[in-house]
Order: sequence, then C-alpha cells, then structure tokens
Amino acid sequence: MSIVASKGQQPVMQFKNSPQQDVVRRHSSDGIGYSVVDLHGVSHVFAAAVPRCVGSLDEQAHDALKTIEEVFAEEGTRNSIVKQAVFMRDANQWEKCRQLIRDFYGEQMPATTFILQPPCCGKAVSIEALGVGRASEPVEIDRRGEKCVITRHNGVSWVHCSQIMPRHSAKGVYDRSVTAFEKMEAMLASKGVKYSQVIRTWLYLGDIVGPEGDTQRYKELNRARTDFYKDIVFGPDYLPDGYRGTIYPASTGIGTSNHDVVMSCIAVDAAPGQLQIMPLENPRQTPAFDYGQHYSPKSPKFARAMAVSGDGRATIFVSGTASITDSETRWIGDAARQTTETLDNIEALISEDNLAGHGWPGKGARLDDLAFVRVYIKYQEDYEKVRAVCEDRLGELPAIYAIADVCRDDLLVEIEGIAFSTKE
Repeated sequence: MSIVASKGQQPVMQFKNSPQQDVVRRHSSDGIGYSVVDLHGVSHVFAAAVPRCVGSLDEQAHDALKTIEEVFAEEGTRNSIVKQAVFMRDANQWEKCRQLIRDFYGEQMPATTFILQPPCCGKAVSIEALGVGRASEPVEIDRRGEKCVITRHNGVSWVHCSQIMPRHSAKGVYDRSVTAFEKMEAMLASKGVKYSQVIRTWLYLGDIVGPEGDTQRYKELNRARTDFYKDIVFGPDYLPDGYRGTIYPASTGIGTSNHDVVMSCIAVDAAPGQLQIMPLENPRQTPAFDYGQHYSPKSPKFARAMAVSGDGRATIFVSGTASITDSETRWIGDAARQTTETLDNIEALISEDNLAGHGWPGKGARLDDLAFVRVYIKYQEDYEKVRAVCEDRLGELPAIYAIADVCRDDLLVEIEGIAFSTKE
C-alpha cells in the first residue's frame, strides 16, 4: 500500500493485495454486523456498528468507531473507509460528534453524513460505514475532505458526496432544497462530474409530513426536485443502446428529528464501455414519478432502484421502499405486515424476473444477496416487531435501525439497501 498526493489535495491511497474470489460473505458479532462483497478483484466492505458500551457520547462513538476499524483491518486495510453515515439521538451534540469523528480519522476522514435519527437500540449513536478491503486490482482512494471521497478501480470513479446543506439565506423547504441541489451540483462540478452522472441520492428532511404554508413539507421537497431536474438528462453515456425509459436516480426521502434539509449522493464517472446503468421499476408498484397529484402535485422523481454493471454482475442500489402496491399504502396500522410487504417489494424489485424484464437477464438478485440495509421505523414501540420480521427474512445482515418519520402519515416502515447479482 502506498500514499500519493496531488498538489493542493488530500493524499490518495493506492493498494493492491491478494486476489479474492467473487462471493458475498456476511458476519455478525456483538455490536457489529458486516458484509464483504468480492467483485471484479476488489472487496467491498459494508459495516453497521452499535456501541457495545453505555456511557457518554464520546465513549459510545469511540467504541463504534474502533469496532469498525477492527473490521476493516481484518479485511485488508485500516484506512479504506470511503463513506459513512452517523445516526444521532441528540441534536445538541451534533458539533461535538463531528469533532470526535474528525479527531478519530484525521486525514483519512470518510465522506460523512450526520443524520438526526435516533438509533432504535437506545444508544446515543450508531454508524454505517462503506469501504474497500483486499484487492487484486489497483484501487485509489482520493479524499477531498469530509464531504467528498472518490474511489477509482476497474476503470470507474465512484464519487461520494455527503452532508450537503442549503445556503443559510434560503427560507422555506422549497428554496432550501433547491439551494442544496445547487450546492450538490457545484460540488460534483468541482470534481469534474456532472449532476447527470448521479445514480443515488439521500434527501433528509425534518418534519417531513408536517405543514408548509398551505401544503406539506415533503410536497415542497418534491416540487424543488422536479424543478431542479427538469433540464437534466440522467446517464446519457451509460444507458444501454436504444433505452427509451424514464431515467432518474435511485433515492430515499426520509424524515429527521431536526427541521432542515440535508443531502448526499453517489455519482459515477467512467470511460465509454466501462459501465452501464439501468433504472429499475417494480412490477408491484406504480413508478413514483407517475403518482397522482393527490399524493404530491409534483410527483417524486426517483427510480425504485438503480442497477450498475461493469463486467457481468450488477450492483443494485435500492431506493427507500415501503408497504405500497400500485400506489396505495397497504396494512395501515400494522408495522409487522408493512415490513413484510416492504420486503416483498424489494424481493420483486431486485429479482431475476424483473432484471430480465428490463433487458438485463442474468443480473438479478435475491434477498440473500443484499449486503446491508437501513430500516427506518416511525415509532420506537414497533422496533422489536419490525426487527423480528427483518431478521427472519434477511438473516444476519448488517442493518441500521433508526427512528424516522416516513413520507406518508400511514407508512410505518421504510427500507433501503444495496444488492449484488450472483451470476457472472
């Protein structure tokens, strides 16, 4: 492993280690669940850590961070975490938590988003980390500060942008969302990437179903997204020849316990022929961008998932998914059944039948091929029943469970994740 630096930039880490076979491996022990996905000569590590101790924020955060560090050391390198989400209970400790994590990582800081969603386990903090481990192919990690990290391998650059917030002068959800989108676009442009290359977004909105003037806050977020996206053609260089469908990034729009907008995204950059993308819709659901106006005057502009393929297999970024079939909420008032319906939706979305129906035969996946999930639960009292369903269906899968309001009053659960197709 070696470290190189470009003038005026953070160090770029390069490493090349022993080869691995393509396989998905899951691990679970006290306080940590993690998966390792060996893909095209590079192992990708997905970890979800809950503090094993009680005590102060400092003690809990340090325990979770050390646990993740041990996992990545075991899997080939200690300094390979590229993207991180920190789920927090107390908004008043936001800056303190950020400084703790800065101090822990130093120059190896991942692209980090701090999310005010209380961990369901009752701890002050829980942490999700994504990175790379052993590799038989050259890998670069280019750190551009705590809001942007770029990885490069197999001819593809993956651009992770985090903690994007509105301009201070913007007022109201619409204006604050538009300015956050503009800042995301500017951040990408500074790295030589267009917004049209975004494949996945996260849109965090406080009081998501609360009122905003004579409408709703989530509806104003959708209006802002629609207006910002209106002149963008997504993925023109990466779509299969002849593709004519509607194209938007995969996305999650979810509530937080503060009252503002925070965004993050993943974009890709690749030479011609190195990469293809395929936006996926679910045969059980109406596309979100085709929802009727009674749900939102400007429909949510996102794909149910985005599949990315470079050499045979597909990586499937699953959007925030809920207990909706067609466009209607199912199992109102029953969190366990909503969880089952949500997992049924994800299973259908990533299935071989659905991928083949989109023109990508052989690239489908099963629930067993998920590398990790986030499970957003509206009410703390539903945590145990939701977790029981998830563990029954998903097994020992790295998972973050957080308290978060979902975008409809009658939705109690939302789940997202990443799956990997199992065929060559």
